[in-house]
Amino acid sequence: MRGMYIVTDFKVKAKANKAKLLRDISGSIMPMSAVAMIALAGMVGGGVDMSRAYMVQNKLQNACDSGVLAGRRAVQADGFNNAAKARANAFFGTNFDEANEGVSDTSFAATTPDEGNTVEGIATTTVDTVVVRLFGYEQVPLTVNCSASMSVGNSDVIMVLDVTGSMGGSISGGSSRIASLRSAMKSFYDTVDGAASGGNSRIRYGFVPYSSGVNVGNLILAQDASYLADTHTVQSREGIFEDTTVDTLAGYGDPYTVNDTGSNDSDYDYGSWVYFDGSYRKNRDCKNNIPADTNWTNSGGTTTSTVGPYINGSGQRVTETVTTQQQSRTEYTCTRVSRKNHWVIKRDVTRDYNETDSTIEDPVYATETVSTFTGDFEYKPRSDFDFASYKNGGSVTTPRTEADGLDGSSSWNGCIEERATTPAATFNFNSILGVTPASALDLDIDSAPTSDDDTKWKPVWNQVAYYRWNNSGSYTTSNTNNGSLASSTCPKAAQLLDTMTESEFDTYADSLNAGGNTYHNIGMIWGARMASPQGIFQDNVNEAPANGGDVARHIIFMSDGEMQPYSLLMGAYGIERIDRRVTANGTSQHAERHTERFLTACEVAKSKGIRVWVIAFGTDLTTDLETCSSDDSAFTAASSAQLNEAFQEIAKDVGELRITQ
Repeated sequence: MRGMYIVTDFKVKAKANKAKLLRDISGSIMPMSAVAMIALAGMVGGGVDMSRAYMVQNKLQNACDSGVLAGRRAVQADGFNNAAKARANAFFGTNFDEANEGVSDTSFAATTPDEGNTVEGIATTTVDTVVVRLFGYEQVPLTVNCSASMSVGNSDVIMVLDVTGSMGGSISGGSSRIASLRSAMKSFYDTVDGAASGGNSRIRYGFVPYSSGVNVGNLILAQDASYLADTHTVQSREGIFEDTTVDTLAGYGDPYTVNDTGSNDSDYDYGSWVYFDGSYRKNRDCKNNIPADTNWTNSGGTTTSTVGPYINGSGQRVTETVTTQQQSRTEYTCTRVSRKNHWVIKRDVTRDYNETDSTIEDPVYATETVSTFTGDFEYKPRSDFDFASYKNGGSVTTPRTEADGLDGSSSWNGCIEERATTPAATFNFNSILGVTPASALDLDIDSAPTSDDDTKWKPVWNQVAYYRWNNSGSYTTSNTNNGSLASSTCPKAAQLLDTMTESEFDTYADSLNAGGNTYHNIGMIWGARMASPQGIFQDNVNEAPANGGDVARHIIFMSDGEMQPYSLLMGAYGIERIDRRVTANGTSQHAERHTERFLTACEVAKSKGIRVWVIAFGTDLTTDLETCSSDDSAFTAASSAQLNEAFQEIAKDVGELRITQ
């Protein structure tokens, strides 16, 4: 009751005071109070309307920023096209609802001054006032500007690229997969280069094309030639030869001389017959009166000549010295002139009289063993090839591997066999212990080789690599007389991280060709090695950029198929059916064993802070491929256009979208 009272007493007093004020004529308090109330209302009302306009302006700015960011992200190789503009408009509309904000005449326009690298926007709207409209201010127009561009910091990008045989096939859109890859790579470069334009950031690219092997030989040689073994066992063949004992000429004995005087006169010259003595009636009378032929007499100087040396019918080596003396004489005979008339006639004759001294050397024979090729080969492991010379280039002898069993020659194409490993079914990795089992040196990404050949890589000597099978046609690890040359594929040479001009990048992309089987593990192993800050290429990886900033590291792994190893290829793990470095028998769980290595290499790469991007091109994004990738870093591309989009999305993440206004 007490509280009610107080309230009643307050009301009574208030009414009395009000009446008293109205009757008071001593001043102008009432008019002044009215004016003050109007001013106060304007101030409060204006604050309310301006506060509302300020909140609308903030939302308009946020929507404008969202629109240009979305538009810039949607930019493709052909620039800020209609699709990108529609994307920008859609994001603006989602973030600014005219009806909910109580505004009108809202507009948004997005444009680009530089073919899409920067997207600029202008957004306007009108806010209807509530209070200050009483004072003639019915609307507040608002305008905001926004701009988004892509910039890029220091980035290293290793592209691990599937260039296996299937990449030569066509994809949706008509072009070959390898041609689509080349095009997407070039667009990727253009996008990142555009984002880096005008800045001081450093962008470097490295490449690991892979199939059943990788071509990293020159990179290893340049790092340290001792990292490649000088000896290695190759599944090869050797010609089979039969030994026979024969007497072979070893030389000649001491010379001796034999004289052969007069046994070789030559070059006779006969003069004309002339009459010598008067006629005889009978022939016998003529013959009884014929003078004797004169003796040969020397008629000039001598000449000397040499014949040989030559081998005669007895195998002797003969050298003849021939001294020639010209000689002459007169010869007589009868001739019948008529029936009862016979005459003695004569003629002069000359000749060369040869005196020959023969120097003779008798043959000396020795008994030796001669190997004769049988036409067959023994297929077996061999360790006698000159790997020390082979790894350094040039033509190297391949002893007794040719079709005729003789020595051949070959030179290295740059592909390597991996280090020693173990045929384990599973592998484990953690950042402290590394990969276990530790005997899987192929999965040791960082350690440099030691003096132990197991820790070293070996050149793939495919020219001397042979399969072998037994008489039933089954492949075997035993030595046999049956086999054939192993097939082998070596892709384009890998490249360490380096800055590249557009021309250099495009030239490399255009050099990629398709061939061979799919070994994801060997590609990822070497992608991780070439990107690792702690590995054998750390000097290259850790080279500080001139701007002194941090470096973001990326691996882009692109494949068009699942793991597809083939145990009869000569590749990074030898001839697996025979060498059995991955499986115990060369065939069981073959793909699974390689996949386990692939996934392990992915984990090693990610543990180093490298972001692993995966693109499944023309194939499903398998669990294995998705597992390999970093978070939110896997794409599926069913066509050339989608492959390009995937590369563009990665390029935008390698770069950085940001609001610039």
